[in-house]
Amino acid sequence: MSNPFSLEGQTALVTGASSGLGRHFALTLAKAGARVAVCARRTDRLKELVEEIEAFDGRAMAFSMDVTDHDSIVSAIDGAETELGATRVLVNNAGTTVTKKIVDFTVEDYDHVMDTNLRGAWLVAQEVGRKMIVHGHGGSIVNIASMAGIHTVRLLSVYGMSKSGVVHMTRFMAQEWARYDIRVNAIAPGYIETELNADFFASEKGQEFVERFLRKRVGKPADLDGVLLLLASGASDFVTGTVIEADDGLSLVM
Repeated sequence: MSNPFSLEGQTALVTGASSGLGRHFALTLAKAGARVAVCARRTDRLKELVEEIEAFDGRAMAFSMDVTDHDSIVSAIDGAETELGATRVLVNNAGTTVTKKIVDFTVEDYDHVMDTNLRGAWLVAQEVGRKMIVHGHGGSIVNIASMAGIHTVRLLSVYGMSKSGVVHMTRFMAQEWARYDIRVNAIAPGYIETELNADFFASEKGQEFVERFLRKRVGKPADLDGVLLLLASGASDFVTGTVIEADDGLSLVM
């Protein structure tokens, strides 16, 4: 019996792949059989990731991409198609945040977060969608949103606004591209430990924060593997326009 979660023979493209969730997502897709185009600004980090994937006989190539630069996006997507084949799976992951009170945000802060998280996600999905339509093979786009795009979180106003935009963008794209057999869904993760926040969660203040969570724990990147592979693969062929909250029930106590 064939594995419905297999991505064997497919090309996947992951943005923001140099660290954190993006890096882990690339490894997960490669282990599921996909050829993976790993994209980020920090190409030195991408080289290490490609070597790690090749170490288990996976296939990956690195492409420089700045999601705030449209030309950079087009160049990377074109390069990935030339080298690895037409993209069948997009994990639209690149993102950033600024943590401040609303009154302390500068125009530059606002533009930085919105340009990366919403405009960048839109431009990447738009370009990959165009390619999928032209090739006529359909595909799966997985946008990485956040629970902060659905629920309010202290000091994350602009980040939450940008991710709320990603949530609604997902629904619009799913509706418009269904006729092309392109499925568009989103994952809204809760708190996941990465290299950026590990020190905080290990601190006394971080541990006190975690005690307020429903299950009193922080997620690991691997905790998102199941939902990622579900949405990326044919196992979710009957699913589009959906936002899955993978937050360990945190939204129930927010």
